[in-house]
Order: sequence, then structure tokens, then C-alpha cells
Amino acid sequence: MKTVNRIQVVAALFAFSLSIADYSFAQAPDGPQPDAPAAAERPAPAPAPRPSSGQVITVPPGTRVGVTLENGISTNSAKPGDSVYFRTSFPITQNNKIVIPVGSYLRGEVTDSKRPGRVKGRGELRIRLVTLIFPNGYTVDMNAEPRSTDGGSGTKTDNEGKITGPGGKGKDAETIATTTATGAGIGAIADGAKGAGIGAGIGGLAGLAAVLLTRGPEAQLPRGSSMDLVLERALYLDADQIHYTNVGQSSTVIVQPVQQQ
Repeated sequence: MKTVNRIQVVAALFAFSLSIADYSFAQAPDGPQPDAPAAAERPAPAPAPRPSSGQVITVPPGTRVGVTLENGISTNSAKPGDSVYFRTSFPITQNNKIVIPVGSYLRGEVTDSKRPGRVKGRGELRIRLVTLIFPNGYTVDMNAEPRSTDGGSGTKTDNEGKITGPGGKGKDAETIATTTATGAGIGAIADGAKGAGIGAGIGGLAGLAAVLLTRGPEAQLPRGSSMDLVLERALYLDADQIHYTNVGQSSTVIVQPVQQQ
């Protein structure tokens, strides 16, 4: 009896193990098992910003900066708030190193514009430079005014930065003389010497009327004019932004005369 019981127990265990194997086989999916999902890739950390040295380059007030005018300007059309653009034409150096290279851009604005009068007075302009942009995009605020202008423009600049146009007295005298001579000629043809005198008087009056109705020469600076600017206050530059090893290259600007109306 004991032997029979043992046989029955072993048979029962064998049957149970077979049932478990069948169940596991039924649960297993067909085909190869997929790999375990890969762990999400972490983005590479951003490079740490380069620490600033904190060194400052100071360009002292009174420094002269040579520039070339990029857009023409005239009292005939200029008004306060209009933008004016320049480019540096000569490098500024300190300790044998270039701190402001050729080709740097400057933006300014017209602060005052006055047209010449019909009887007296000259055209006047005032310009202030407010922004300096280096070739690498580094931008700083500045405060500068013109101190000299291209002699070919016929303008003069005083110590306060006022640009004054040429006078018109010579032109006015020429106008009166021309109309007087024309009137005298017409009068002489019409009535001899007496007519010449009358014609001269009429011509002189016509010339005077023309002078009174015509403005004097405008104060104007054509594109390509050379100017000297003077810093009114110190210019502070971040030394980490200044790393120029050459003087840069200036582009040729063709001088275009401003049409006077």
C-alpha cells in the first residue's frame, strides 16, 4: 500500500509540473522578444559661460575720431531727430593696441537744423553721435560732436559742434549786378543813354527783389564727407570684446553732392 501511495504522489506531481509547463508555453508570445526600452538620452549640458575678466578700457574725453559720412545731410530737408550714419576712417589705439578699428559704425542724430534766411543768416546744423558699433557687433553708448568738416563742403564748425553753411553775400551782389546790367542794356536799346539809366534802376530793383525772395546757400554735407569727432565724455569698453590685431579696411565712398532746392 505504501508503495502504491508513493507512486500516486509521484504521478500527481509529474502531472502538475506538466500543467505548469503548458501554461507557461501558452503565455509566451510568438516571435523574438523585444529588447528592453533604452533609457532616455539626457541632453548634453550647455557649456559654462566664459568668465569675464572685468577689465575695462577707457577712451578719454577729448579723443578725436576720424569718420566718413554715410548719408548726405542738408538744412534744406534735415530736421531734429533725423538719423545720421558714419564709419570710422582711422583706428584709435592704446598701448600699441587697436581699441576702435577702422570700419566701426556710428549712429547719430540731428539735434538742430536752421535754414538760411532770405536777407541774412546762414544755414546751421547740429549733430550728436550717440552709438558706436564695432565690426563684431559689440555696441556701446557714446557722446561725441563734430569739430571739423570737409573743407570742400564750404561749411565751418565751431567749438560747440555747430556746423555753419557758407554766406550768400557774393551771390546776392552778383545777382543784383547781373540784373542791373541787363536792365541798362535793354533801356539803352529802347531810349539811348536816358533809357540805359532807367533800365539800370529797374534792373537793380529786380535784382534786389530776387535777393529778398531767395534764401542763402544751405548748410550741407554730401555723402562721403570727412569729419573729425571729439568725445565729450569718456568711453568705457569691455576689454573682452576688444581683440583686434589689424587696422581694418575702410570702403571707398563716392562723394555725391546734395542737390540744393
